[in-house]
Amino acid sequence: MTDEAPETGAPPHLPRGLTIRALLPNAITVAALCSGLTGIRFAIVGDWEKAVLAVIFAGLLDGIDGRIARLLKAESRFGAELDSLADSLSFGVAPALILFLWSLGDLPRFGWLAALAFAICCVLRLARFNARIDIHDQPHKSAGFLTGVPAPAGAGLAMLPLYLWIASGLDLFREPILVAGWVAVIAFLMISNMATLSWTSLRPRRNVRLEMLALSGLVSAALLTEPWWTLVGICVIYLLLVPYGIMAYARIRRQRAARKVKPLDLDSVPL
Repeated sequence: MTDEAPETGAPPHLPRGLTIRALLPNAITVAALCSGLTGIRFAIVGDWEKAVLAVIFAGLLDGIDGRIARLLKAESRFGAELDSLADSLSFGVAPALILFLWSLGDLPRFGWLAALAFAICCVLRLARFNARIDIHDQPHKSAGFLTGVPAPAGAGLAMLPLYLWIASGLDLFREPILVAGWVAVIAFLMISNMATLSWTSLRPRRNVRLEMLALSGLVSAALLTEPWWTLVGICVIYLLLVPYGIMAYARIRRQRAARKVKPLDLDSVPL
């Protein structure tokens, strides 16, 4: 299921049992887990392209299992816990090991520390999400935002140097110090308390929906014809949207604060 799907209003308490209807979304979650772990296997044999694609495919599956669960009305506590456990492996452990085997291993101690930091921060982010499932007061969620960079996006961003290396062939992007610093930055973004945009809460206006469909088609075509530079472009756009999300949430906070301030009733003021 998705790492964090914001909804307005108080979050419902999830049922703890596992129904027959819940088998399909949970099977997709398990498939995402298998895909993420298979990325480690590809990395062990040095097949870096397949390793990256396995993690990305896990992210695609992670993006649909929650929607299928809501469509089938099969959300459960079991599914939420399974989703977070699968995400911790697919988007925390798998990218950390892939990057260590690819580059960070050239700095055995410091590189391993960077890989551990990324995996730990991913797990902490998912644990924070689970701890807040039944909490009613979630300002970011009620405004349609996420708290920190979600785990799938964090995994994709962490592997940006690997995309650049595959696309360009330049060994500069494989420098372990550069990769370790980048991984540390993404790890911090995952556990940060900043508001980030949630794609599930975006509602394009009616007059631009055809343009959005056309853009989706162009991105899909670019991924098929030039996947690595397209992934680089997606990462850059996401990073550019991070400060925009922070400013957008700050504007919403100011609007909420303004609504809480009651206007002064001059008629009730004694002269």
